[in-house]
Amino acid sequence: MPTKSKTPAPLTPELTTSAGYAMILQHNMEYLLQWEQTARSWENIEGVHQVRVSLRRIRSAITLFRTAIPKSATKTLRKELQWVSGQLGLARDLDVFIDEGLCAIEGKLPFKGQKRLMLLARKHREKAYRDQVCKMLDSDRYARFKADFIAWYSNRAWEQADLEDKHRKHLESNLVQYARDLLDKQERVVLNRGSNIDRHAPEQMHRLRIECKKLRYAADFFQPIFNEMSEFIAHLKGIQDILGVMNDVSIMHNLLEVLLADSNEHELLEYAGALVGWRTCQFYYLLNGFDQQWDQFTETGHPWWKKSALRSA
Repeated sequence: MPTKSKTPAPLTPELTTSAGYAMILQHNMEYLLQWEQTARSWENIEGVHQVRVSLRRIRSAITLFRTAIPKSATKTLRKELQWVSGQLGLARDLDVFIDEGLCAIEGKLPFKGQKRLMLLARKHREKAYRDQVCKMLDSDRYARFKADFIAWYSNRAWEQADLEDKHRKHLESNLVQYARDLLDKQERVVLNRGSNIDRHAPEQMHRLRIECKKLRYAADFFQPIFNEMSEFIAHLKGIQDILGVMNDVSIMHNLLEVLLADSNEHELLEYAGALVGWRTCQFYYLLNGFDQQWDQFTETGHPWWKKSALRSA
């Protein structure tokens, strides 16, 4: 069985941006392939989860490095990555709903309907794995995606593309400076989104969650070349945890609409409502600590600019 441990790509300070980019893509694709077979079954829900994490990291890398490799050079790749991720989405949502929702609260709500809802969720999950996950993994389209993507980063095909001088300059530049500029830019996006945010505006919080995730991946990518990133990542994770529960509530609500679309069973509907209420209360409890987490994050500073933070080659 593959290991759950996920260390960053072994970047070093003397690399060019192009070489570092290729290494990040290769590292995450190889990790995805380790979990590919496990993802075929819900007996170990880490399979789909780890494949999706790898895909998100790859997609984030493509977005974050866009000043060096423009969107025009990754259009087809981004489309295929989105398709693969989409085929895993429902299965993963049901895994989380069952494991972190129904199982976590079993016996704690004074309502009937838990067993019936569990059976219904497992039935839909089985169908999602069979009709979406496995079908995608066995498809010619997925096989072509893997072959084309591996060839793309192995040959650094973007270096042979018709790029503007500004893109080629970034690709040939030292990775350390590019990483610093990238982290600065993405942190500013997060700060602009989060400063004076309306914590009760779902769309604002959702956008902040997405930008925080990009910054977290960027910090993870470059941790091997900077010594003092752990505190920064820890404070960012504190914000992500709160925003993640908010997202879970939204997904749970949408899933229940699908699961119960044809049901008029009173006990089942009552239990589902109680389940959403329980998870919503958890979110608002955590939300009380948002300001403190945000202040700690904004006060952390920029470890990637400290001279003492740069690892030796």
